[in-house]
Amino acid sequence: MRLLIEQIKVNLDATDNDIFDIAKVRISNTRTFSLPEKMYIYKRSVDARHKDDIKLVCTVCAEASSKKSNLDIDYLAKKGIKILSSDELSIKEKAAPTVPPLVVGFGPAGMFCALILARAGYKPTVIDRGSDMDTRVSDVKRFYATGILNTESNIQFGAGGAGTFSDGKLTTRINDPKCAFVLKTLCQHGAPDDIMYKAKPHIGTDRLRDVVKSIEEEIISLGGRVIYRARLDSFDNGIAHTTIGDIPYTDIVLAIGHSARDTYKYLMERGFAIEPKAFSVGVRVEHLQTEINEAMYGKFASDPRLGSADYNISHRKDGKGVYSFCMCPGGEVVAATSEEGGVVVNGMSVYARDGKNANSAICVQVDKTDYGNDPRLAIEFQRGLERKAFAAGGSDYTAPVQTLGDFYEGVAHREPDRIMPSYMDGKVKVCDMNGILPKFVCDYLKLGFREFGKKIKGFDSSDVPITGVETRTSAPLRILRDELHYNAFMHANAYPCGEGAGYAGGIMSASVDGINVALAILNK
Repeated sequence: MRLLIEQIKVNLDATDNDIFDIAKVRISNTRTFSLPEKMYIYKRSVDARHKDDIKLVCTVCAEASSKKSNLDIDYLAKKGIKILSSDELSIKEKAAPTVPPLVVGFGPAGMFCALILARAGYKPTVIDRGSDMDTRVSDVKRFYATGILNTESNIQFGAGGAGTFSDGKLTTRINDPKCAFVLKTLCQHGAPDDIMYKAKPHIGTDRLRDVVKSIEEEIISLGGRVIYRARLDSFDNGIAHTTIGDIPYTDIVLAIGHSARDTYKYLMERGFAIEPKAFSVGVRVEHLQTEINEAMYGKFASDPRLGSADYNISHRKDGKGVYSFCMCPGGEVVAATSEEGGVVVNGMSVYARDGKNANSAICVQVDKTDYGNDPRLAIEFQRGLERKAFAAGGSDYTAPVQTLGDFYEGVAHREPDRIMPSYMDGKVKVCDMNGILPKFVCDYLKLGFREFGKKIKGFDSSDVPITGVETRTSAPLRILRDELHYNAFMHANAYPCGEGAGYAGGIMSASVDGINVALAILNK
């Protein structure tokens, strides 16, 4: 059986064998198992709470035989040992339906849904309104160079979804055994092996692109189809009407992503049960990565074993939160709009995380009462802020930027100098965010920066630049579905899926939701 030996704390210079020796002693002291023949690092994290004595905190997985027929689970837990259940996902091949299922969207949810269906022999058809990976990258580069936006192929739409232009972060709050399957599958397709054991795993946008292409190749090799530049416009009676013509389907998976506002509009007009939900808006803040390293790691700031430091900070007051989101060490702020006449920012970093700046979204919770408790009003709330940012920047996708000192004072005087904004290679204009974002958002941002400055030295320095606006943190609505069978209410063959449907919040949870939807289709 496989055991997890947890909370093994060691110095930075400890070797894997040092860690394994501690695990062996723990196992031996239980007098329950034979000494393991095979061991590996299952999880590794950094404890930097005491900056003069930073530790590695490790979990070891060991394969060992039990000496006893009955195991005392509570006793083992007190010794820091758990029994690891199997992380294998059994997918039995089945006879393919006469008409294959249709997966709409090739982000993480659609990708893993299609992969499971393909491995089961269902030969799914996948459509995505955006372009294939190489064309999509070229489209984004062209937008940066010319300011001409392709509304169907951009940082939101295309192969891999919005995650393709991100840090490729794989952290998640969900505790689902399928997460291990997702990580293993990503490694099989070229992701770095360290995602299997790092506490905060990431792939990096540069390596994630090849992973997406490899998964696409497997789906095609198993008889599936992946069709790009095919936008879903409507569907009924087993026929999907798209920009490349009609496509028949048995089941249709709506893994549309959180920016498919035209699809949201169509679904509401069709009478799908849709409810508004809370989301967040805010700005991107940038610091020098060296200063974040120093603030988080102290004298160990330049230690190559630690890499670029990240952070995760939050504060609540009167029932509303302000928090960091999608922190990108050594990354850049990217132009993430998908509609003409709007400015949207997001963050991206490559696997090495070796850029000069660290960036993170600092976002404020937007409740349903803040925008009118209607899904249409939720979308218009986001869109309105994006258009204000576009106009403030000069209506050419220049992003508004402001130093924190000016933001506190409600003026727009100082040009960033020590920390240079990275958005579109510096295509920014000094503006007052107080005139772009709602007052309650600005008030909470100011509160948050001051509180975060108490936790991270220099975080709230007056010359720190913020760039706006960050509006696409999550879907502003949820397409309601049956909790057991995953199909939309009153639509037996339509399956809302992933982040765009309101059921996930990142690559991992979206991938797991895609798997769950695929299994629901297979188990019908």
